[in-house]
Amino acid sequence: MPTPENNDGRQPIGQAWLRRELGLRVPAPAVESYVVAAARRTEVLGPRTVELYPRQYAVEAAPVRHLRFALRHEPLDLGILVAAFDAINPRDLEAWVEAEPTGGFSRRAWFLYETFTGRTLNLDDVVAGNYVPALDPAKHIVAKRRNSPRHRVADNLLGGRGLCPTVRRTPRLIERMSARVDEDARRLVGSYDPALLARAINYIYTKETRSSFAIEGETPSAGRTERFVAALRAASDFDLSDKAAVVRLQGDIVDPRYAAADWRDFQNFVGETVGGFREELHFICPRPQEIPALMEAWMTMAGRVIDGDVEPVVAAAVTAFAFVFLHPFEDGNGRIHRFLIHHVLARRGFSPPGIIFPVSAAILRDMKSYDEVLATFSRPLFEYVDWGWTGDREVVVTNDTGNLYRYFDATAFAEYLYDRVTETVRRDLAEELDFITVFDRATAAVREVVDMPDRRVSLFVRLCLQNGGRLSGAKRSQFAELDDAEVAAMEAAVRAASGPDSAPAPAM
Repeated sequence: MPTPENNDGRQPIGQAWLRRELGLRVPAPAVESYVVAAARRTEVLGPRTVELYPRQYAVEAAPVRHLRFALRHEPLDLGILVAAFDAINPRDLEAWVEAEPTGGFSRRAWFLYETFTGRTLNLDDVVAGNYVPALDPAKHIVAKRRNSPRHRVADNLLGGRGLCPTVRRTPRLIERMSARVDEDARRLVGSYDPALLARAINYIYTKETRSSFAIEGETPSAGRTERFVAALRAASDFDLSDKAAVVRLQGDIVDPRYAAADWRDFQNFVGETVGGFREELHFICPRPQEIPALMEAWMTMAGRVIDGDVEPVVAAAVTAFAFVFLHPFEDGNGRIHRFLIHHVLARRGFSPPGIIFPVSAAILRDMKSYDEVLATFSRPLFEYVDWGWTGDREVVVTNDTGNLYRYFDATAFAEYLYDRVTETVRRDLAEELDFITVFDRATAAVREVVDMPDRRVSLFVRLCLQNGGRLSGAKRSQFAELDDAEVAAMEAAVRAASGPDSAPAPAM
């Protein structure tokens, strides 16, 4: 029976058909395909892409036919495929493989079915033929292959049954990867004196720590700042496959009263209190009973993308954003999420040795875009999570939601993180290195006017640089020992040392 057309004449095909016709309770795919009475074309509608195919692409209204179309033409949405596998008659899949025993699409469908359902089809192992990739590398960012001899399929998935995001190979992502911003960073730091570089690095670690806490609306104590800086300095050596290490990290960065001893065992959510003491929810986290298995799968997945030749920034995005969506702790999830970015970039050698990219500073400058990219995951989930309030105003979730967090399209997060990394290399890292150079030059010039103690000259120079090369009237009283002529000469020395194109001083 043919599928009824939409009002605009478009008929869904592939994954869009499976989602609609099988009544799957999962978010729509990022790429939807339709058959139209027109030529082949692509429409990009913000974060969504619509692929339009002429009538000759139409297939019969059978799940395996649309599954075949998806495997051939579409980037895969594993959330839809896994849900579809529970609705498709296994015998239909067996019949397809029996009819096309060496077919690449039938073997991929067979492999994906058995991998993500844990069920075995009544089929003999494939004994001959070339290996085919589980994900099409032309459409997806993929991991190092692991052969599945039963299906003669090269498993290049980013994860496994417990947790497996996908990342589409979009033009924007391809452009960012080809720019090689990591090489820009190495050239930049290599052009500076090692002693000056060491001083700049010290500040960058502190800047990243303060920015990461500021994103959460917090100002860390000196002790928490010191502990987070120490964690960042050792980020490349962190073992995220060690649950105890992850739990200790959480304890190091939060108020000791809220340090966790294990993954959370209560329902969590992200929201804010609005007028009338009403709680407005932004995100509902996975149910507590799902967390142990999800976190174990997260550690496995993270190890696979970090050690499996996945492009470093993509690996960092998949690892860090998957963590924050699972939200395994009551507090500290966002800061650990951003720490994980540094861990992956350092572990993969993308950031220069001993240096971090102050990504949190770039995020903090534009919180709207950060919130928007997080919402691309959280907002669609509300339709598929059955939840309510208890009498104590606690959130309770009443349906099985695990797969909503296991299989998601992480493309937007990879693109977002690449933009922030690029920005922080070309702006924050460069500005900090330039500022230290200007600061040293200005300090030496000021000392030619008045030979002040180190602490005093540093304060004078910083205050001037923050105010366009002049000491503000409000700060003049801090240097009462200087006469006006001396201050004017010192200000002129700072302006001469800084020049018109120098970076402004960081806020104190």
